[in-house]
This record gives sequence, structure tokens and C-alpha cells, in this order.
Amino acid sequence: MTTVNTTSKSPAAVDEEAPTSAEPSRLGERLLRIIVPVAMLGGLVLLWAWYVTAFNVPHYILPSPARVAQAMIEDWPILAPALLVTLKITFTALALALIGGVALAVLLIQSKWIELALYPYAVILQVTPIVAIAPLILIYTPTTQAALLICAWLVAFFPILSNTAQGLKSVDHNLLNLFELYGASRWQSLYLLRLPAALPYFLTGLRIGGGLALIAAVVAEFAAGSAGASSGLAFRLLESQFRLNIPRLFAALILLSVTGVLIFFATSLISHLLLHKWHESAVKREN
Repeated sequence: MTTVNTTSKSPAAVDEEAPTSAEPSRLGERLLRIIVPVAMLGGLVLLWAWYVTAFNVPHYILPSPARVAQAMIEDWPILAPALLVTLKITFTALALALIGGVALAVLLIQSKWIELALYPYAVILQVTPIVAIAPLILIYTPTTQAALLICAWLVAFFPILSNTAQGLKSVDHNLLNLFELYGASRWQSLYLLRLPAALPYFLTGLRIGGGLALIAAVVAEFAAGSAGASSGLAFRLLESQFRLNIPRLFAALILLSVTGVLIFFATSLISHLLLHKWHESAVKREN
């Protein structure tokens, strides 16, 4: 006579326990994402320090990490205002690029004639090197800061425009037909269907434009070569190079790199918060 094992678990009970067992693996994966890059960075810094000490490299050729850290602390009163100037140009240009890029993308999809008339000129502005346009902008703008802002805006503007326009045009035509069938106005189709569908594309443009705004601000400062109290980090780089103050040059470079990484993480976080509950690209799956 066979007996039934009453202690065996039902499928529903097994399914309820599955998320609990998956939590440690997710936590371990998140920790690895932090620990591995930090360990890699620490290893590179140690290798750098060993190389400078072992081969007795002069500090005006390659300063040690300790000397760069010392320059970062001692020259902070010089570097901090320059960083603020670069950040001001970067974020102002990015904000204007967001407004202009989205507005022009919405305008472009309203009519094929408008797209044919305007889009080629946006492409021309994008493909022309900013260092070639910068001298003209410097001539026709009243202040150097305005010229730097225009240069940074020109570079950050196109990725946002291009991605948003692509998203607005990639809406399911069956849904568009459904909206037309129910008598939806052009404005209702835009904010109820096209804009939500274009959000992932817009956020991709935001991530690209955020990094490009910082790069363009630095390139514009190099092209302008401005001096004085309102100069950004690019001018401090040039100044450090001319004075052979290599530790300060490295410190300014590190500040720029950290700023770029923080902008990337901030834009990625915004994208994750807006998409992780519904969009296919951000929803986490078990397989």
C-alpha cells in the first residue's frame, strides 16, 4: 500500500519561495557591479604609484597619485570656481537643448514640408566641427560666455532632436488609426500617444546629449581660450600645461572625468525611474 507524502510542497508554495531565494543573488550582483570597478580603479592607482616610484619619474613628467591629490586640495580655490563655470555652461546648454530639441522634433512631425525645410540645416550644424564654427560665434556674440553656451548647445541639441523625432515617428500606425477613428485631435494624438511612445527615444537622446554638452563646453573653452575670473576648467588645463604644473593638470582632468561620469549616472537614473515599470528595455526579467 502506497502512502502519500503530506510534507511535499504544492507548486504554489514553491512559486512563493522563489523570489526569496533570488534576493541574495540580486544583492550579490549589485555588489559586484560596485566592487569590481572600484577594485579595478584601486589597482590602476597602485600600479601608477608603483611605476612613478620604481622608475623615479619626475613629477613634471608624471606626478604620483599622492601629488595629484595634494594639488587637488591645495588648488581647490582655483579649480572649484572653474568647475562651477563649466558646470553652468554644461547644464544651461543641456536645458536649452532639451527645450529646443523636443520643440523642433514636435514641429518636424507636423508636416513633411517642415521636415524637408528644417532638418537638413540641423544636420549641417551637427556635422560641422564646432571648433570651426567657434571663431564666427565669438565674433558675432556680445560676450565670451554667450559664445561658449551657443557652442555647447549646438553639440547637445542634435542627439535630442534626432532621437525624439525618431520616437515620435515610430508610433504604431494601428494605434494612430484608432485615434483617428475615434475623432482624436492632433493635439490629443500628440500628448496621449506620440509623446509617451517617444519617451524611451528621448531619454536615449538625453543620455547622449548630457555627455556631449560637457565635451562641447570644454572644446568651446579651448577654442575661445578665455582668461579671467569666469574661465572654466579647460582654461585651467591650458594654463597648467603652459606653466608645466602637471599635478594641477591631472587634478583638473580628474574633475572633468568625475563630472562626466556623474552626468551619465544622473541621466541613466532618470531613464531607469521613468521606464523600469513599463518599458521592455528597462523591465528586469529572470531569464
